[in-house]
Amino acid sequence: MSEPTTGDEGPVMPQDSLTRLTEPTAEELIHGICFKTGPPRLLGAELEWLVFDAEDPGRPVSHDRLAAAHDAARALPLGSGVTVEPGGQLELSSPPATSLTGCVDGLQADLTAVRGALRDQGLVLSGLGQDPRRPLRRMLTSPRYEAMEAYFDRTGPAGRAMMRASASVQVNVDAGHEEPGPLGHGRRWRLSHLLGAVLVAAFANSPAHEGPYAGWRCARQGNWSDIDTRRSLAPPLEAEPRGAWTRQALDTEVMCVRTHEEGPPWEVPRGLTFRDWLRSGGGHRPPTAADLEYHLTTLFPPVRPRGHLELRMIDAQPGEDGWLVPVAVVHALFDDPEAAETAYRVAKGLADSYGAGPAPRNPLWRSAARDALSDPELRSAARACFRAAISALPRMGASGHVLDTVGEFTDRYVSRGRCPADDRTEPQHRQTRKHPHPQQAQQPARPHPRTRPKPTGEEARS
Repeated sequence: MSEPTTGDEGPVMPQDSLTRLTEPTAEELIHGICFKTGPPRLLGAELEWLVFDAEDPGRPVSHDRLAAAHDAARALPLGSGVTVEPGGQLELSSPPATSLTGCVDGLQADLTAVRGALRDQGLVLSGLGQDPRRPLRRMLTSPRYEAMEAYFDRTGPAGRAMMRASASVQVNVDAGHEEPGPLGHGRRWRLSHLLGAVLVAAFANSPAHEGPYAGWRCARQGNWSDIDTRRSLAPPLEAEPRGAWTRQALDTEVMCVRTHEEGPPWEVPRGLTFRDWLRSGGGHRPPTAADLEYHLTTLFPPVRPRGHLELRMIDAQPGEDGWLVPVAVVHALFDDPEAAETAYRVAKGLADSYGAGPAPRNPLWRSAARDALSDPELRSAARACFRAAISALPRMGASGHVLDTVGEFTDRYVSRGRCPADDRTEPQHRQTRKHPHPQQAQQPARPHPRTRPKPTGEEARS
């Protein structure tokens, strides 16, 4: 969701990116830039945080205070990139690291510095998947976000909630080898979509107490699922990854046709896919390679290929070090051969429940977002995967602090069939004061029973 970047953080287009683009060239570019294969060796993470008032966390923070906090974070000598999301969420993006220790240590040092700078202004970072404060407000007014909000408003309120109030832990892993095998890109692509539901469930931390996702442990996933009819969907799981993603990208509607930043508002066309734009123009200027690059940054599936694989389905985590648990677990399950083999065996057992519909709208992913680890199948899968990760992390050189933090999370949540959202939905955590602390809230409505009808194609939106 951040402003698009290039280099290690995204695809790089050729120098002639402003020349007119043809359909065959567009397909070739997507094939070439979205799956860069080779031995898995790099790891990265992007941590989104909500910014709260330290004394009264339930009170919205003014835009002036948020802007000052963002400026203070940007002024620090950090190794991580600092960006700001539309609602004022602060994001730290690590550079690619060759080890888990390098990734975690760099982010921990940067977070310590950022927390200190915000503390001086009476503010704190909070790891929640969805902001409970109301009203939801958009802070950024760039042409990108003006166009994005206008586009999403055609579908309903989910887009605004996603832009203004969501926060995640995104873990980035290499695509993998070109050849088949435990670390091959085809298997890692499939694993990321099946295991993704387990990650949603284990790290669910955005419970909803009212509205369309009342009773869900991961309402953030509900918002992402419902932002529009195609933009947040995964391609068909059984299809060859490069071809499937290329078709998905070209057959998704164009969010906007850009003009100069200082020019008129960006156009927000209706019903114009990128393939349509390539073929007929739709009454707009011809698209360029730069437009294709930009279009790819407006696609928000749960797993997004950008040379590497972005795993985008994990809620922001509570506590100062909660974020490192999904980073460590994902790294172990994808990059340790033994743990990856275990994870793939577990994931294959979820394929029937995944069905023919795309993530995140199929029964498996809906259950993960709604029921989390109270779902028996997901609970069993999570326990097996966390055991494999805990066994793998010492082999991967994880520090004692990482091992302890992952072990504590496993004991507190996974082993007991719980998730972080459950800490904020149990009766002993209720509060009745005017501005309830965002880490505490009322008991949600009882979750809907899980149903798994035989898939008959793409699941209808709910």
